[in-house]
Amino acid sequence: MGRARLLNAAAVFVTPDVRRTAGYYREVFGFRVVEHYDAEEPFATIYRDDVELVLVQARHGEVESNAVRYGAGFDVYLDPATVEEVDDMLEELRAKGAWIVREPAMTPYGSYEFEVQDIDGRIIGIGRIRDDKTFSRTTAE
Repeated sequence: MGRARLLNAAAVFVTPDVRRTAGYYREVFGFRVVEHYDAEEPFATIYRDDVELVLVQARHGEVESNAVRYGAGFDVYLDPATVEEVDDMLEELRAKGAWIVREPAMTPYGSYEFEVQDIDGRIIGIGRIRDDKTFSRTTAE
């Protein structure tokens, strides 16, 4: 038996209002929205370039970011194609009125990144490894 090769992972965001959240990601982040609001569990799948996220309508409870609920971690990390595109993404989001939580900076693990908070309070990290000697996919294998 061979080893299965994974091609994609899609973060699943539970949201209090799937239509509102989908609209936010369309207008602010530039995602294309594929609506599945008539499904038994209403959801939308959103796409931008090679990124896929799934938004699912909550039935109960409150949506909290990992940072609020656990005191650590992003809810998703988006990785632009180049380090320069981190700043491009920042300006794109700023122009759309996104709430920038933390300005771009270098991290101890070699990534140039910033943080933005979405309409539901999730913290989205956006960055790119600048110093691959600190951390990279090749060192993780």
